[in-house]
Amino acid sequence: MLIWIILIIIPMLFGFYAQMRVRSAYGKNVEIESRGHITGREAAEAVMNSAGITDVEIVQVEGQLTDHYDPIHKRLALSELNYNGTSLAALGVSAHEAGHAIQHKIGYGMMTIRQTLAPATQIASGIANFVLIIGIFLFSTAIGGKLLVLGAAALALICVFQLVTLPVEFDASRRAKKQLVTLGIVDQDEMHGVNETLDAAGLTYVAAFAASLGTLLHILLLISGNSRSND
Repeated sequence: MLIWIILIIIPMLFGFYAQMRVRSAYGKNVEIESRGHITGREAAEAVMNSAGITDVEIVQVEGQLTDHYDPIHKRLALSELNYNGTSLAALGVSAHEAGHAIQHKIGYGMMTIRQTLAPATQIASGIANFVLIIGIFLFSTAIGGKLLVLGAAALALICVFQLVTLPVEFDASRRAKKQLVTLGIVDQDEMHGVNETLDAAGLTYVAAFAASLGTLLHILLLISGNSRSND
C-alpha cells in the first residue's frame, strides 16, 4: 500500500496541484495589462524576427492554453486570449511558443530528439492504458504478464519523451523571458507576472513526467512480483 501511495497517489496529487497552479497563475496574469499594450501575436512575431525567422505562420486557435508550435508546418498557434491579448500572461505564453520556433531554427538538440520520438510516442500513448488495464485484469495469466511487459515498454517510451520535453520547455521559457525584456516588449518590473505564468506552466511538465515514471515503476514491480511467483 505504501508503494502504491508513493508511486501513484502522490504524483497524481502533484499533477492536480500543477494544473491548479497554472490555471491560477494564468487567470491572474491574463487580467494584468502590459504597459506597452503589444499583443501576443506581435510579441511572438518580434521574438522570431529578432532571430531572423520570417517563414513561420502565426494563427489563432480556439480554446484556452491551446497554444503550440508546429515544427512540421512551421506554424505558431495562439489561443484567442493570447493572440489578441496584451496581458503579461499573453505575452509570456506567446514569446514561449516563439522560443520553440527559435529552437527549431537553430537545431536545438533536445527538440530534435523530441521530434524524432513524437510519432512512436503517439502510438505508445494510444495503447499504453488499454494494454495495462487488460494486463492487470489478467494479471495471474501468462497473457496478462506479456501485456504488462508491452504496457511497461510503452510507458518507458512515454517517460523518455516527457523527460526530453523538460529541457525543451524550460529552454523556450528562458528564451522568452530574455527576449521580452531585451526587445523592450515588457519592462523588467513587469516580469514577475511573466515568470509566474511560465514557471507554473513548466511545473505541469514535471508533474506529467513524475506521474508516468511512478506508474512505470509500479508496473515494473508488478511484473517482478509476478515473475517471482511463477518461478
